[in-house]
Amino acid sequence: MTATDGPPPDSAHPADRSIGFCGVPLRGPIFNGSGTFDVIAARRAFGDALIERFPFDAFVSKTITLAPRQGNPPPRLWETPAGLINSIGLPNKGLDRFLDSDLPEIAETLKGSDPSRVGGIPLVVSVMGFSRDELAVLVAASGRRDEVAMLELNVSCPNVETGLVMGADPAETALAVERVRTETSKPLIVKLTPNAADPGAVAVAAQEAGADAVSLVNTLKGMALHPQTGEPWLGGRTGGVSGPAIRAIALEQVAAVAARVQIPVIGMGGIATGRHAHDFLIAGAAAVAVGTESFRDPAAGRRIAGELRELSLTSVSRAPTSTVGRARLGDSEADFLRRMREVSGPRP
Repeated sequence: MTATDGPPPDSAHPADRSIGFCGVPLRGPIFNGSGTFDVIAARRAFGDALIERFPFDAFVSKTITLAPRQGNPPPRLWETPAGLINSIGLPNKGLDRFLDSDLPEIAETLKGSDPSRVGGIPLVVSVMGFSRDELAVLVAASGRRDEVAMLELNVSCPNVETGLVMGADPAETALAVERVRTETSKPLIVKLTPNAADPGAVAVAAQEAGADAVSLVNTLKGMALHPQTGEPWLGGRTGGVSGPAIRAIALEQVAAVAARVQIPVIGMGGIATGRHAHDFLIAGAAAVAVGTESFRDPAAGRRIAGELRELSLTSVSRAPTSTVGRARLGDSEADFLRRMREVSGPRP
């Protein structure tokens, strides 16, 4: 789809079925992956059509750091046969400029996208700090803004104080969450890296430290070589692999984490269809996020929501009785089917 094509012609959201997530009402279970959908650029390209047909039920901002970042040198992207390797490097304007300029513009678009709810589509601000104190400043400043419904902690970076990747170590994750928990009363979502030895242990540590939810998976480490020189193609040498190639890995990790925590899980990693989203929900996710697929189809969130709604409940009833999602919640068969109806919406 190009900017001249515009979003799909239907005006009603295809899965307009309200759910609650960490106390925040959503019209459905579809988030975007942080950094994979630029609301400001999309509004300029599609105009008011974006407001009328917004693709997601909650919007996650690109990750914000305390100081501005230029990101990694080009080239930054490499297509794989089943996905993408990115070495973007989290370029952003920094906290102050984000709050002063980008946040009001994003909030205006989201407010119009769902006028039935105060504030419109809920906004999740994603933040990353290179120390626990940096994270605390980011959470406190963002959490004070009325436009912000929830906060995502991107803990996939090294702590400059210890050299450890915060999200790869349960103790580091716990210390980070404990440090920021007192800075806001708004829900905290901890975004987990799949590059941890035991993502489930990290999720448990986040929960015990006060996280309200976890999301996973972030990208896996990958590399591409220049076909002539054999040198690393990407400007940052390595990058993050995303897209269909990682879906099976993501599904396993979501199932494993959901089985160990009581807080909600947002599942992501290669989701491109309603069936993929359905699988993550069956595995124990309370919501899902669409990332790489939005580069191919900017309206993917809407399409996936529609496909999810249209899935026959018969396919749910045939799910194995040992389904992780049901086992984690302690649902009976009837309770499990009811929960899936609430997430997927009524029969078309």
